[in-house]
Amino acid sequence: MNIVGKKASEIFDSIRLLTQSRQLLPGQMLPPVRDLAVALDVNRNTVASAYKRLVTAGIAVTQGRLGTVIRHQQGLGEQEGSLAGSLLVDLASGNPNPAWLPDLAVALAQRAYWPRLYGEAPVNPALNAHARKWLAGECPARFEVDLAHGAVDAIERLLAAYLVAGDKVAVENPCFLSSISTLRMTSLQAVGVMVDAQGMQADALDAVLSKGVQAVLFTPRAHNPTGCSLSKSRAKDLRRVLERYPQVLVIVDDHFALLSNAPYHDVIPASTQRWALIRSVSKVLGPDLRLAFVASDAQTSQRLRLRLASGTTWVSHLLQDVVGACFASPDVWGQIALARADYARRRAWLTAALNEQGIGVTEPSEGLNVWVPLAQDIQPVLLGLAQKGWLVRSGEAFGVNGGASGLRITVSTLDETQARRLALDIRRSLGR
Repeated sequence: MNIVGKKASEIFDSIRLLTQSRQLLPGQMLPPVRDLAVALDVNRNTVASAYKRLVTAGIAVTQGRLGTVIRHQQGLGEQEGSLAGSLLVDLASGNPNPAWLPDLAVALAQRAYWPRLYGEAPVNPALNAHARKWLAGECPARFEVDLAHGAVDAIERLLAAYLVAGDKVAVENPCFLSSISTLRMTSLQAVGVMVDAQGMQADALDAVLSKGVQAVLFTPRAHNPTGCSLSKSRAKDLRRVLERYPQVLVIVDDHFALLSNAPYHDVIPASTQRWALIRSVSKVLGPDLRLAFVASDAQTSQRLRLRLASGTTWVSHLLQDVVGACFASPDVWGQIALARADYARRRAWLTAALNEQGIGVTEPSEGLNVWVPLAQDIQPVLLGLAQKGWLVRSGEAFGVNGGASGLRITVSTLDETQARRLALDIRRSLGR
């Protein structure tokens, strides 16, 4: 390899060009700092500075004493959503039941529209009031309210507000697909923390925080893919851990808040300096209504608003009008209550059917999915189910450095008869 340059910026540009031209390939080691400094006749600190910038830019990864290696540029990986054109019964999509999404035309007809111009308040007053009432008492007392284009957008903007490429973020293992993709595309390192039926394990979180993790992402209810929710005691344990790391950015993604039967247990200590609680409307009003409420401390709010500035500082007021109209409708709230009960019923149908077949699931469970943990090769099981007409999601896609063997089954449209047939087909595909 022909690395050139006398300044750190020149060495950085040289190595970046070599990676772009494929003369340096992913996995290749860069010369030791001392050796390259001698070869270029520069100070070792100059080479060290160039290498540090390569890591920050996501081009290379440092491996401590083992040296610095060119990073593998990962793609998006698997994404949520239906598989277009599939002849199989789709239980892999993660989608809500369209029957429970409100008729937005009716909601809009009840609201007058007027144009909003640059400089207007970024959050409609009625939505701001609703959010403050909704979030009061469920996060630190003093908070600001902002809006983002859905929970995933909020998470990405919050991480970008504080972190740089190469920083470590603690996430649940298994982890939500969109969170995995977000970290990959922003060159952040996902550090998996195992979950059980009560949520993220406190001792495991403490262990990774002690090694320099800069942020932690929690799902307090309806964890995707397992469906677990934080218990009161686990939330208390996690708060105690976080109290020892007040500088760590804490992001709580309460995406299923409007449809959950589980109580919300706060994990954010009063001592935490940087935090955000996110609640979106996508599951209840539809994925196309990409709006999420973000409660946060004042500094984080200010940084988030700067991140939104390039998009004229606000989520579309027309979109806010739609959400506001839905929240003002007793009919919509009645439909939300029915949807909440219906999703719980469908989870119970599949859970009972699987238990009858001797197949255990993660319980208690919330959300649109049921998680079936398995300790065997998943691919033959997926193939067997596909041959029987079922499309389900492999748990391997949700793994952070492994540890996610199972099936994630979306139950939002699954009826009781289908649940019994699917459970039988899973048992047969398992060879039992």
